[in-house]
Amino acid sequence: MSYLIYNGISSESLGIRIQTKNIYSAPKYDANLTTIPGRNGDLISPNGRYANVTVSYTCYVPAKSIDELCDKLTKIKNWLYKEPDRYHDLTDSYDAKFKRRAVFNSKLDITDEALKIGVFTITFSCVPFRYLLSGLAKETHDSSFTLNNEFAFSSKPYIKVIGRGSGSLIINNKVWQFETLNGYTECDSELMNFYHDTTPKNDTVSGDGFPELQPGLNSISFEGGITSVEIIPRWVSL
Repeated sequence: MSYLIYNGISSESLGIRIQTKNIYSAPKYDANLTTIPGRNGDLISPNGRYANVTVSYTCYVPAKSIDELCDKLTKIKNWLYKEPDRYHDLTDSYDAKFKRRAVFNSKLDITDEALKIGVFTITFSCVPFRYLLSGLAKETHDSSFTLNNEFAFSSKPYIKVIGRGSGSLIINNKVWQFETLNGYTECDSELMNFYHDTTPKNDTVSGDGFPELQPGLNSISFEGGITSVEIIPRWVSL
């Protein structure tokens, strides 16, 4: 049976039957095309981003009575409208290798068919990139290593640098210098933050921006007081 899991709850547990999913396409790249008189072709002015994508599921809920149908639909509304101010994990049986970050922020129009079947469409607004589930596993390395990004898009990893004192992290010849490790310093490139537990550490790390893993092979090494590195690559694709 087809299913989706949103915010930790499966559609199956709510008695939802999914008929179709409407997206296997990709989002539009955000860029402006400007026509210049006398010049062949438009000038591309990229904004460096992809817009959110809409993912919809056509569903129905069978029931043995009107009361049962109303109870089921109430639970479904409580599920979808919970925490509408943030993204949640979304997975489904159509795309088992990836997950999305999604939020339900649309209307829920429900129609009755034969008085005992509620028919509706669930529409999510999703971050454009899908996350490869196997790329969300943590790896630990105590010496230099390489990671292969098989996709065409750079990923923004989570990295935990473990050690004492000061040390350097080198990724594809780009260097980040850690001044006071004090056991470890964490880096979340998606959140653009260096920290230790809940303490910001951005003022103790120097380097150009935040680490990214480029398409293809990425060489990663460390030296000085760094003894090991934990990393979650977060491979992404459209």
